Amino acid sequence: MNLDELSDISKEIGKKLIYMHAKSKESHIGSSLSIVDILTVLYFSILNIDPKDPYNPDRDRLILSKGHAASALYAILSKRGFFSEEILDTFAENNSKISVHPERFSVPGIEISSGSLGHGLSIGVGISLMAKKRKRNSKHIL
Repeated sequence: MNLDELSDISKEIGKKLIYMHAKSKESHIGSSLSIVDILTVLYFSILNIDPKDPYNPDRDRLILSKGHAASALYAILSKRGFFSEEILDTFAENNSKISVHPERFSVPGIEISSGSLGHGLSIGVGISLMAKKRKRNSKHIL
């Protein structure tokens, strides 16, 4: 994917985030907008992932330690095809699959439940050590 295509996706995600946060009246929009470009490049150019097989043991993993930026991850995962964009319209609503902080298995593609700043490092180290023990070649990005 070329730079112009990545830039277009990033802009589209940014617009979606503004809509999601305005509709839900949730904060943390700055945290989410600050990582859109990074997530776009990772999910559309770098990570070895397959939305049709989201729990493949050889997949690369992104550990989102700053869980308060979950809306950006949800929007990227939806755009990448992990789940329907309609789910984004329920962001932070009661009984929604996607809350303010990510919860593992709430939707495909969420690797860890997070929110407490800093615990992603220890989780990532554990995941990486297990991958090494099992001789996996996957990347783990914190």
